[in-house]
Amino acid sequence: MFDQYPQAFVEPGAKIGKNVTIEPFAVVKKNVILEDNVVIKSHAYIDGNTTIGEGTIIWPGASIGTKTQDLKFRGETTYVTIGKRCEIREFVTINSSCQENSVVSIGDDCLLMAYCHVAHNCQIGNRVVMSNSAMLAGHVIVEDNAIIGGMTPVHQFSRIGCYAMVGGFSRVARDVPPYTVGGGFPYKFGGVNIIGLKRHKFSLEVRIALSKAFRITYRNGLHLNDAIEQITKEIEPHQEVLHWINFCKTSKRGLLGLEGITRGTGVAGESEDQYFED
Repeated sequence: MFDQYPQAFVEPGAKIGKNVTIEPFAVVKKNVILEDNVVIKSHAYIDGNTTIGEGTIIWPGASIGTKTQDLKFRGETTYVTIGKRCEIREFVTINSSCQENSVVSIGDDCLLMAYCHVAHNCQIGNRVVMSNSAMLAGHVIVEDNAIIGGMTPVHQFSRIGCYAMVGGFSRVARDVPPYTVGGGFPYKFGGVNIIGLKRHKFSLEVRIALSKAFRITYRNGLHLNDAIEQITKEIEPHQEVLHWINFCKTSKRGLLGLEGITRGTGVAGESEDQYFED
């Protein structure tokens, strides 16, 4: 059983779980799956091959699963999946994907604030926060626990690494390495996201290792390949350091901000040690 107001429209064929609420003037089309305890607020529009996970709330005016804005779309079968306990706030748009059987995916416990946009072929991890009017172009990857500030566009095929914090009104045209904090246009790094790492209970040893990896990559004026080699040789291979190395190695668009770094320059990198004490 589910709670559907008379003014709501649920097309025959939609699969509705237990304790689902669909408020007045919401629209749920035939290929949609709503898992248990989902709430669809008034005037939300859910279309396409869309699955919304248990306990997720879709707020008024959100548009999910509609046709991609990619002009290459030729009617392929595509999917949108949204995880558990997410909040998709007012007027968020999450388009369907492009290319046969491709998926736009959003993990568990995510918060997408009002007017955010998620384009075709995007992958968003768990516990991601997108502030108001943050916008992802096609094929963007956002790893777990990343935060994207408001009014920030992210260029297609770019990646934002886990635990990274991207400031509002930034312009992300390349990859943002994991565990970092930065923002602005042109984009400038403040170093490792020490406050965020503390909040997530990263050990002092790991925080120091990541700070060293950041400094070698961004403050020593090295070519990226040389920086990776030095990190591999000099820093203990914590899981997080290995992820940093792999993220850098696999960057296709290049790392944001790296092209302008010279020896001895940067933003706030020299005084990070004051944040390490537990």
